[in-house]
Amino acid sequence: MKALICTEPRKFDYAEIAAPILAENQTLLKIKRIGICGTDLHAFEGTQPYFSYPRILGHELAAEIVETQAEGFTVGEPVTFIPYFNCGHCIACRTGKPNCCADLKVCGVHVDGGMVEYLSVPNESLVHSNGLSLDELALIEPLAIGAHGIRRAAIQHGEFVLVIGAGPIGLGTMEFARIAGGKVIAMDINEGRLQFCKDRSLAQYSVNPSTEDAMEKIKAITNNDMPSVVIDATGNLKAINQAFAYMSHGGRYVLIGLQKGEIMVSHPEFHKREATLMSSRNATRADFEHVISSIKNKEVDPSTYITHRTTFDKVKHEFESWLNPATGVIKAMVTID
Repeated sequence: MKALICTEPRKFDYAEIAAPILAENQTLLKIKRIGICGTDLHAFEGTQPYFSYPRILGHELAAEIVETQAEGFTVGEPVTFIPYFNCGHCIACRTGKPNCCADLKVCGVHVDGGMVEYLSVPNESLVHSNGLSLDELALIEPLAIGAHGIRRAAIQHGEFVLVIGAGPIGLGTMEFARIAGGKVIAMDINEGRLQFCKDRSLAQYSVNPSTEDAMEKIKAITNNDMPSVVIDATGNLKAINQAFAYMSHGGRYVLIGLQKGEIMVSHPEFHKREATLMSSRNATRADFEHVISSIKNKEVDPSTYITHRTTFDKVKHEFESWLNPATGVIKAMVTID
């Protein structure tokens, strides 16, 4: 079968590799859609933590079942799957947190992913389509990342939520902050992405720290209280460190974005706020189900995120352009016939 392999930073190669042979407790899938996410882009440019080469990227996937013995699933059925393969017996798995398993293997990051024609996945990872389209199925996973971060934040109705980073993960985070009843402030240095938020009513307010005084504008929006929830969806160290100052007293700071460096924070400033700092890793089945329900209830329309489309045989030649903000890419979607 044909595969696209990231052999080293900024280099892709198509290759013919052996198709997977179905193993016990596994399901064989034919990949139909591949969403391109920030993890894929960071891996390609060489900035993704916990990553090694060569690697087949891709974990935002929609597929059809080719062969399975999974209970309740049938051949030909469209599905997606939860791409975080957990051990099932560590302390995190035993306490209902398989998304942060001590031996987690993320498809397309720690193990080869979905930029292939066929992929074998654990039966337990399968997710029914529930009538969603292939495009919608491929977008459940990135939306679930945001939904999980919002669940971690435990947003209360009416509180201000500052989401830093208006990429696909940040946009999904804004969606679920809005659904949870938060008053959303979008922050980004890309005016086009902030306009995207306004056009789709994802955020009630926006801040561009490259063109305005972010602190003063946030104070004005919140009547000097500052946001009680701050969420980073950039994975940018400078942005992460700066955002501590935006928290209200008693506030919560959730890190969805991931970077390689060390966080620096003024302990006195953090301490006097009695602030809470937490990470948000991946998502759980409950988050996937919340996303599916929200799409079916028309609370979220993931199709509006897709700004670029291509076919599998063209990905190698178009991928690098998606690193350039000037292309206006929000979500690129790859089709495999």
